[in-house]
Amino acid sequence: MFLTLLGGARNSRPLNEIFFLQVDTSNIPGAPSLSRWTFWEICAVSANGKNQCGSSYPDFPFDPPSRRNFGTTENIPSAFIGTNHYFLTSRFSFPFLIIALFFGVVSLFTGFLAMCTRIGSYISSLMAWIALVFQIITTCLITAVYVQGRNKFNANGQSASVGVKAFAFMWTAVACLLLACMFYCMGGAVGRKERGYSGREHRRRGFFSSARSNSVRSNKETAP
Repeated sequence: MFLTLLGGARNSRPLNEIFFLQVDTSNIPGAPSLSRWTFWEICAVSANGKNQCGSSYPDFPFDPPSRRNFGTTENIPSAFIGTNHYFLTSRFSFPFLIIALFFGVVSLFTGFLAMCTRIGSYISSLMAWIALVFQIITTCLITAVYVQGRNKFNANGQSASVGVKAFAFMWTAVACLLLACMFYCMGGAVGRKERGYSGREHRRRGFFSSARSNSVRSNKETAP
């Protein structure tokens, strides 16, 4: 989740290898030959196939004709023109990811309590479930918007492909959070029954019963 969030923020490995969509934009005025969309910027592609990003802006939208992207409608697929669908969908995914990261980190730290108490497992499970919900929302939003964008560019004769690493990280995070939720719940359920407590009670009763029986036996032996 952190790698996907920070992909494109810096031109250093591995962040310069993470992107959502790559498009051949050589026929768009003012655009690089290849453009890659990240959460921070549209990045050009260097000779070694890495992101070459400029200034970073958080929550960068996917909206090709707008001034935030290319600022032109020339050779832009008509599906992007006159609609806010791509802009809004891509913009909402960023805050949802931040929320998912926050609760995921909280779940990580409260998870240390799970080693000591069942309530720690339940708290961690709750935090992980919240993180999972927002992570699913984020992943579905970016998957939908960039797959749609890829299809529109391809239909317009501009070669486009989604970034495998970014989507692999996001969907893997969904799976890992789901497993975390399940295991935290299982950890809280362990020892839920009071068999251990009853056993201790039985041992305590057994100890005092034995003590009383030994006392009675010794009194009988000393009686005339």
